[in-house]
Amino acid sequence: MGFATHRINIYQIKLGQTMIAKGVTLRGLEVFEALASSGSVAQTAKMTGLSQPAVSQQLSKLEDALATGLIEHNRRPMRLTPAGHSFLTRAKSALAELRLAHTELTVMDLAHLKALSIGLIDDFDNDLTPRLATILADSLTGCKFKLITAPSHEISKAIEDKSLHMAISANTGTMMDGVLEYPIVRDPFILVVPKGTVSSTAAAMAELSKIPFIRYDQDQLISRQIEAHLKRQKLDFPHRFEVGSHLALIAMVARGIGWTVTTPLGYMRAERFHNEVEALPLPFKPFSREITLYASADWAGDVPNDVAQTMRRLVQRHIIDPALDQLPWLAGELRILDA
Repeated sequence: MGFATHRINIYQIKLGQTMIAKGVTLRGLEVFEALASSGSVAQTAKMTGLSQPAVSQQLSKLEDALATGLIEHNRRPMRLTPAGHSFLTRAKSALAELRLAHTELTVMDLAHLKALSIGLIDDFDNDLTPRLATILADSLTGCKFKLITAPSHEISKAIEDKSLHMAISANTGTMMDGVLEYPIVRDPFILVVPKGTVSSTAAAMAELSKIPFIRYDQDQLISRQIEAHLKRQKLDFPHRFEVGSHLALIAMVARGIGWTVTTPLGYMRAERFHNEVEALPLPFKPFSREITLYASADWAGDVPNDVAQTMRRLVQRHIIDPALDQLPWLAGELRILDA
C-alpha cells in the first residue's frame, strides 16, 4: 500500500483537532531528513551526533508510526521510496519552520545592551547577514548597533584591535589574547570547474592542466589557506588570475576561463552560475577551514553564545541543507560545529 493509502493513519482526530500520531517525533524527522540527504546510516550518525543503532531505531519508529516504508533499506546508498519522497517534502518544510521559530527566539535578552558592534565575513552577504541583522535589531531596544561586512583578514584584525565587540570570520589558527572563540561551521574546500571539463575526480588534474587555475586575491585569508595547502601537496600552478570576489571567481569559471578551489559557502553564494559549473571533491588531499565567532573576553557569557547558536541555525537552514541537497557527497564534511 502506498503513502496516500496510509496517510489517514498518520493522524489521530481528537476534539476536532488533528493530532500527530505517537511515534512521529522531532528527532525522528531530523534523522529521516539527514538520512535522505546522505543515504548512509554512518553519515547520518555523524551529522546528528547519534550512534548508528540509534539512527536505525529512530527511522524504524517513524516508519512504524506512519505505517509505511520511507527508505529502501537494501540499497546502497539508501534511497527514498515514493512515499519517502512525498513525506520528505512535508517533513523538511515543517523542520524549516521549527528551526526558524527557534532561531527567532534565541537572541532575545539584549535589551540591556548599550551598544553592540559585530563584523561578518562577506561570504554571508547574500542571505545570512540580513537575517542575523534583523534578528539582532528586533532584540536591541535603545541600543547603538553597528554591523559591518568585510573579508576575513579585515574582520580578524578589527576584533584583535578591539574595534568590534564580536566578529564572525574564518579561523586563522592563531589564538588572540583577550578573545574568546565560538566555533560555527566546518567549511571544506572543494573543486569548481566549468561544466563538462572533468570526466572523473581521478582524471581531474590531467584534464584541468589545459585551463588556468583562478586564485583568490593573495591578500585574503582564504587565498593564503589554499596556497599553503597546495604547497604542502607540492602542487604549483602558474599565476595568471587573482580575483577578490566569490561571485567574480565563479563567474569566470562559468565562462570556461579556468577552474578554482573554493568552499561550499562561496559556491552557494554563486547560485546564478550553478548551471554552468560543477562542484566536485578535491582531486588531492582534502582540507577545510573553520568559521568562528570571536568575542572580546569582556563579552564572555550569554550574548556571544546566543549569537553563535543563532548563526549555527541560520547556516544549517540556509546554507548546509541546500548545499547537501545539491552535493550529497559533502555529508559529514560540511557541518555545524558544537560549542
